[in-house]
Amino acid sequence: MAERTSTGLLTMMLEPTPAVAMTLPAEVREKLAELELELSEGDITQKGYEKKRSKLLAPYIPQIQGVDPSLQIDNRIQVSSQAVLPGSKQIKSRAANTRDERFRSDLHTEAVQAALAKYKERKMPMPSKRRSVLVQSSVEACTPPDTSSASEDEGSLRRQGRLATSTPYQGHGHPAVEHWFNRVIQGSSTSSSASSTSSHPGGRSITNTTSHPALNANAAATALADLMAQTQLDNHSAPPDVTGLSERPQVASVRGVSRSYNHHTSVMETADGCEWGGEGSLPLIDGVPVNSRVSNKIQQLLNTLKRPKRPPLREFFVDDFEELLDVQQPDPNQPKPEGQQMSPLEGEPLGVVTNWPPSLPAALQRWGTTHPKSPCLTALDNAGKPIYTLTYGKLWTRSQKLAYTLLNKLSSRNEPLLMPGDRVALVFPNNDPVMFMVAFYGCLLAELVPVPIEVPLTRKDAGSQQIGFLLGSCGVTLALTTDACQKGLPKAQTGEVATFKGWPRLLWFVTDGKHVVKPPKDWHPLIREASNEIAYIEYKTSKEGSTMGITVSHSAMLAHCHALTQACCYTEAETITNVLDFKREAGLWHGVLTGVMNRMHVISIPYSLMKVNPLSWIQKVHMYKARVAVVKSRDMHWSLLAQKDQRDISLSSLRMLIVADGANPWSISSCDAFLNVFQARGLRPEVICPCASSSEAMTVAIRRPPEMGVPPPGKAVLSMGGLSHSVIRVDTEEKLSVLTVQDVGQVMPGALVCVVRVEGTPYLCQTDEVGEICVSSGSTGLAYYGLPGMTKNIFETIPVTASGVPISDRPFTRTSLLGFVGPDSLVFVVGKMDGLMVVSGRRHNADDVVATALAVEPMKFVYRGRIAVFSVSVLHDERIVVVAEQRPDASEEDSFQWMSRVLQAIDSIHQVGVYCLALVPANTLPKAPLGGIHISETKQRFLEGALHPCNVLMCPHTCVTNLPKPRQKQPEVGPASMIVGNLVAGKRIAQASGRDVGQLEDNDQARKFLYIQDVLQWRAQATPDHPLFLVLNAKGTVASTASCLQLHKRAERVASALMGRLNTGDHVALVYPPGVDLIATFYGCLYAGCVPVTVRPPHPQNLATTLPTVKMIVEVSKSVYILTTQAIMKLLKSKEAAAAVDVKSWPTVLDTDDLPRKKISQMYKPPTPEMLAYLDFSVSTTGILAGVKMSHAATSALCRSIKLQCELYPSRQIAICLDPYCGLGFALWCLCSVYSGHQSILVPPLELETNASLWLAAVSQYKVRVTFCSYSVMEMCTKGLGSQTEALRLRNVNLSCVRTCMVVAEERPRISLTQSFSKIFKDLGLSPRAVSTTFGCRVNVAICLQGTAGPDPTTVYVDMRALRHDRVRLVERGSPHSLPLMESGKILPGVKVIIANTETKGPLGDSHLGEIWVSSPHNATGYYTVYGEEALHADHFNTKLSFGDTQTVWARTGYLGFLRRTELTDASGERHDALYVVGSLDETLELRGMRYHPIDIETSVIRSHKSIAECAVFTWTNLLVVVVELEGSEQEALDLVALVTNVVLEEHYLIVGVVVVVDPGVIPINSRGEKQRMHLRDGFLADQLDPIYVAYNM
Repeated sequence: MAERTSTGLLTMMLEPTPAVAMTLPAEVREKLAELELELSEGDITQKGYEKKRSKLLAPYIPQIQGVDPSLQIDNRIQVSSQAVLPGSKQIKSRAANTRDERFRSDLHTEAVQAALAKYKERKMPMPSKRRSVLVQSSVEACTPPDTSSASEDEGSLRRQGRLATSTPYQGHGHPAVEHWFNRVIQGSSTSSSASSTSSHPGGRSITNTTSHPALNANAAATALADLMAQTQLDNHSAPPDVTGLSERPQVASVRGVSRSYNHHTSVMETADGCEWGGEGSLPLIDGVPVNSRVSNKIQQLLNTLKRPKRPPLREFFVDDFEELLDVQQPDPNQPKPEGQQMSPLEGEPLGVVTNWPPSLPAALQRWGTTHPKSPCLTALDNAGKPIYTLTYGKLWTRSQKLAYTLLNKLSSRNEPLLMPGDRVALVFPNNDPVMFMVAFYGCLLAELVPVPIEVPLTRKDAGSQQIGFLLGSCGVTLALTTDACQKGLPKAQTGEVATFKGWPRLLWFVTDGKHVVKPPKDWHPLIREASNEIAYIEYKTSKEGSTMGITVSHSAMLAHCHALTQACCYTEAETITNVLDFKREAGLWHGVLTGVMNRMHVISIPYSLMKVNPLSWIQKVHMYKARVAVVKSRDMHWSLLAQKDQRDISLSSLRMLIVADGANPWSISSCDAFLNVFQARGLRPEVICPCASSSEAMTVAIRRPPEMGVPPPGKAVLSMGGLSHSVIRVDTEEKLSVLTVQDVGQVMPGALVCVVRVEGTPYLCQTDEVGEICVSSGSTGLAYYGLPGMTKNIFETIPVTASGVPISDRPFTRTSLLGFVGPDSLVFVVGKMDGLMVVSGRRHNADDVVATALAVEPMKFVYRGRIAVFSVSVLHDERIVVVAEQRPDASEEDSFQWMSRVLQAIDSIHQVGVYCLALVPANTLPKAPLGGIHISETKQRFLEGALHPCNVLMCPHTCVTNLPKPRQKQPEVGPASMIVGNLVAGKRIAQASGRDVGQLEDNDQARKFLYIQDVLQWRAQATPDHPLFLVLNAKGTVASTASCLQLHKRAERVASALMGRLNTGDHVALVYPPGVDLIATFYGCLYAGCVPVTVRPPHPQNLATTLPTVKMIVEVSKSVYILTTQAIMKLLKSKEAAAAVDVKSWPTVLDTDDLPRKKISQMYKPPTPEMLAYLDFSVSTTGILAGVKMSHAATSALCRSIKLQCELYPSRQIAICLDPYCGLGFALWCLCSVYSGHQSILVPPLELETNASLWLAAVSQYKVRVTFCSYSVMEMCTKGLGSQTEALRLRNVNLSCVRTCMVVAEERPRISLTQSFSKIFKDLGLSPRAVSTTFGCRVNVAICLQGTAGPDPTTVYVDMRALRHDRVRLVERGSPHSLPLMESGKILPGVKVIIANTETKGPLGDSHLGEIWVSSPHNATGYYTVYGEEALHADHFNTKLSFGDTQTVWARTGYLGFLRRTELTDASGERHDALYVVGSLDETLELRGMRYHPIDIETSVIRSHKSIAECAVFTWTNLLVVVVELEGSEQEALDLVALVTNVVLEEHYLIVGVVVVVDPGVIPINSRGEKQRMHLRDGFLADQLDPIYVAYNM
């Protein structure tokens, strides 16, 4: 596998540059061969060789700025014999690769590269990001991140290169090894952080004894791959194909070389110049020219999604109302275990040792009194110098002193503070083992229970709150610490140590202070035999982040020391070096407990020293001739990277190198690489002893030292596919996805081990099945402190055979290690329960996924050791999330390409999709105590949206395979069903009507008049001084008023100005700010026989967007004249206006400010009431400008209905805070007062921007009973006045006068807004029953209005999932997926409503969802459009049912809703029918065969993160686009991507295609406060939104 022919290699080397595509000339190759020979015979130095060689190759390799030419190509490309010796059984064959395997296992890399080659280079659209977000620095801007702080399960996460064949190692030191390491060091960015290894890997030499160095083709390949990756930084056409198996020629563009194609796109994107970049015609999709960046990317995204996905898994659940979860059906072809049932494995018996101390304190007493001068522990400083050696005598006396002090000198209220058995926290820094040891043994002597924990550095340490819970549950009241550490703790104002979040109140006691006193002569500590009392408590953090305390008894502690002594053959006074944390696990067991047991000398190497000098532990082994060293694989890995200058180190004294995390899948490569390098320094291969342990079971298995005559170590190459089904298959054919593991030796002495199924009953596994290892022995933990339920699960498991018979009467402890027992009774571990991710029934190990991610590229983009992999639960399955810290120097494009390749690699090798891949700035992931990443905290931050990534790639399309099936529409009730009376299919037909106008006798004078202008004339004569209108300004003072006569006179002036100039029936545009002028000119037009069209004036600060709308209405309405004020007239013709529209094409503009006072001879009388009275233009929420024709008859009927519903009389006052330009707002401003004679207090909504309380203050001041507002006004009040109700009360604002406050809307009632409004202003006396909504639309501007009589509006809860299928299913409040719907007010008098099926046009039954149809005398008579497309919309205004009552003419509203008969009675004594509006049909999104209302998705999205201020969704082709406004810092932008995707999946079963994060205020809103989603969509596609971030979900 590692032998690629070198000729293949040469061609590959040249492939990146087709521009210079040629082979090397023969003479160059000859010269290279000579050079090679000179080097091998020692005639030339390595440096000289490199220099000459790079000179030779320079003309053929494109130079890369800033890279030493000698690093550009690997040093050895020449053809040379590749000696691969046959593997021999006797010497355990190991690959002789001197590359640091753990840093970048070549074979794994090769597997990954091969996997990537299988993907044709996919084009994925790269996310766009605003520049300011790019410049996001890491937290500590300049310091390189603490890469070395790789954790516990340290980051290098590297798995052994899948070794199937391997060559025995022969011969020693080879220059290539040195050379490679030297280069690594030079290339390393910081010498201290050794793991930020160079990105130029050197060659691996397979060393043999021939004179020619054997060259590994693969090494050169990787070097070239690097080179290619770097050459192509500027090439946007495709991600660099590192595999050399590219399917299409690549356009390489080296800086300075012109690219071979026209380059259109900006640096920000992967240029699809090839697809849309041509200068030719632009393709049009849905009428939008696709030349924009955005649509380009969406096209790529669609192309990506069109590719065949892997076969769909059987659906998890059918989205039925009961939502039956489907149990995942196993794949019939998946591997199943075939072996026998395993039999429990027994360790050798614990030997009987004469004069073995009866307990650990007894051992301390013995050595402290018989060998007081014997060294016990040597502590080192950060320079590696020994600062203190603790002797056994000292340890004994100091522990006694502390024990005496704790028991006798601490008291509270004359009671001793501590009693034997009490728990005490030990808070000691990692560089002070001496004080820790004294404190630990002091507690044991005092019979107190030590609880060692980490030093809390800040009040917000990751996980420190959980430690607090542990201390609280253990009842800890006292913490022991050192003086230095106590000084460094955060302090409160009082100078005492601050109480950390979640911690109990603690007393801090300094163990090296003056308070520790000498015990009197007659005091001796009680030294008992080891019992089952608790000796100490070790903490452990679970996968979810909670911290548990594991109790260890005195007898287990002793038995464990005994077992370790026997397994490791410890002898008295041996020297041992310990790199691990001495507070817990192996560091504590070997370095603090077993060491004292055997009077050993422990050299403790602090983590801080390892960070400065990774070689320190090897130097100490050499210096102290240590026999045993306890390390983790990361310590071996670091020392590899730093060992270049250490010629004189010898490891020959070691008889055991205990690898504490030998259970990690990637520890094998560290062990192999370490041996390769240090065998030359006296390290014997058989010395390496991996072991496996867990906090609960302590040491589970350890490879024995060679002197014990144990079988040779084993290696297994397992199929990943098999492992994902928990089956062990030694891999033969599929070399790409294998896992190589080493054994962790034999079971501990005196222990019984078995492997059980992970879930459910603990059945024994079969021999070829992976399960959880369980141990039964006297040396495991006892319990989780204070958690009896979990304790029973973990510490008292009873494994049973297949027939259900317990295998033993002894309880077993679960170790949380996943593994199996291999040949020779060797234990193999393949993963941990903590890292287990079960995705659609298959198991994946987080560490394995990390290893694959790191194999994709050398560490150019991310820090090794700073990668977290975990799973989150979304839509009933686990989804894999990968988070990595990005290097500050990695470019946007590189990172994106790296991310897309990681996704492909994981997909190929693990056959599992990654849901989300996020890169965060360096140094921002939460750290675990000893470096590494705090996984559970990272996961928590991800779910809360607090990770602040700088790059995100979501791939829900590939990994969410369990969406419910798309819906097939079911036929609704058809004409064939029997209609009996008023029943459809057994249900009452859904129809309702307001009161009958004919029967309502009112002594209404206005009824005598057919035309509204006649009413005004009559009022001007009958009640000339009766005030009709009163307009308020922002200060709350009256800006203008109008009585009946004044209004009439002003109207006359306008009419006289028009009459000479215009013909009857001409259309006139009225462009006025809200006020009396607008009303007067409206009536003036009617007097003159013209047709008025009210138009909102352009906004002077925003002409570019508002003026075109004015122009469009003027043109579409065919207005021949514009009436306006002087100021607006100037604006229409200004220079600024000319930039937005063609100002020359305005019709005649007349300003009406100073019209002469003229009477008109005669008023125009329309021949019939069916004549057109005015045009009402409005922009619908879908962005369509629609004008409707209102006849005189409809105008009068509308006024009459509103008058009756709201009981309006001349003595009434109503307050209106609405825009007066269209719909019901216009009718209330301009028509109703004239018709009914009541006084209208007009509050222009714009004034509320300067004075939010204006409207409510007016309502209170004029004691108004009926008031109208819009949603935007209501929102301004709730947001602007929410906190000021107290101040308003002091200003005497009192809203108890309000009987009804109606929100004028053309949408589903916004319950949350109306409710919060009612709640906030309840304090000012607003009755909770007062607030209601109205409903109108283009065909009829007022269908429902609450009015003053009739029952309160009702609210029902419907199932949102049923709604998607056009069904109404009523549910209880608070049930899952419930959606509250409020009735839209009462149906107006004279209005009839029916619910019709959108497809069949047949009537529907009660509580069925359909289109609302309306019939009423005030329906509009049709659309007025310039294009004469009335035919399209004719049925909107006159349509008939297909069966049932086929005579009535109805108008279709275009809104979905349902009618429901309630238990309430209305004014006429009938049962009340409530109308519920669900949403506009035009707005609905048809996705997956279902109908979604945007508002429902938007509500979910807004709830998903506190910084989302507003949201709008729309579809483009078949993609769902979600636009969110971010109210917060831009670094939160990328947090939203995953949260938005999650919530839409969970609640709506939809996959979001694009997430766009924009600034507040970008989502356009119309005057009614409705979102203009189509405008937004056009803006997005034309790339006009200036988004902060655009994420394209794959």
